Amino acid sequence: MDQFKAMQIFKAVADCKSFTQAAEQLDLPKPSVSNAVQAIEQQLGVRLLQRTTRKVSLTVEGQIYLDRCGALLNDLEDVNALFLGDGRQPSGSIRVELPERLAHLVVIPALPDFFRQFPDIQLRLGSNDRYADLVGEGIDCAVRGGTLRDSSLIAKRIGEIEQINCGARSYLERHGRPQTLADLAQHQAVNFFSSQTGRDLDWEYQDADGRRRTVSMRSSVSVNGTEAYLESCRAGLGLIQNPRVGLGKLLATGELEEVLPQWRPAPLPLSIVYAHNRHLSPRVRVFVDWLADVLTQQSVSK
Repeated sequence: MDQFKAMQIFKAVADCKSFTQAAEQLDLPKPSVSNAVQAIEQQLGVRLLQRTTRKVSLTVEGQIYLDRCGALLNDLEDVNALFLGDGRQPSGSIRVELPERLAHLVVIPALPDFFRQFPDIQLRLGSNDRYADLVGEGIDCAVRGGTLRDSSLIAKRIGEIEQINCGARSYLERHGRPQTLADLAQHQAVNFFSSQTGRDLDWEYQDADGRRRTVSMRSSVSVNGTEAYLESCRAGLGLIQNPRVGLGKLLATGELEEVLPQWRPAPLPLSIVYAHNRHLSPRVRVFVDWLADVLTQQSVSK
């Protein structure tokens, strides 16, 4: 059995978490599937899968091998796609990183439509707020907010997200509602710290001339995830600066209130990024185009 076929079998077992289901999916005898995985393990000298009577799971080495062989199989599919004509549907696996709330509120609810159009594509979707290394981690594309400083990335600008200052009604009833920037000295914020530097990010606002300004805020709690950021605000721990998307119901019920609307932070630029050294394969291109359309339709990028 050739190396690529063995990789395909291993990936099927890892995805299905079952030798039996992988054999059925590949239309192969179960012993052939087991022998292929054992051959890879013997060649590498490491155990890739933990096997019990009830389940199959990846070892640490197995996860590393899965990530790398998945990338190799995708590259092979890309090369073959160059010679198979335009009529063939894109297929294969895409690894994507999205900001947590954007993934949960906008992208994931829309994914059934994507899979109806492209049933042969599989997504490995990371939803968090860390600054991932696209090249080092084998990530095909990511959505990022803010100004991009990484020159190794190509960015497709989608648009901008409106941001507001807000606080929980419970907090504002205890501490009052700030009317001026000077009033912020008497208030606390929920601070957001950078996953890269560990430093709390300053508050931003635009002055009357449209210039960006910053101010440091006192805080009892700092977080590095958007869900924790919002929930800390809802708990009355301080003021936050947050994209308006996803806050409609909280603002409508009065649980959250906008403050200092005349000194909002600047709109947050939103981009889809991918590495310079990666051509956009057909499957990644259709996903990037679909994702840009979804974000625009959902008024995220206005």
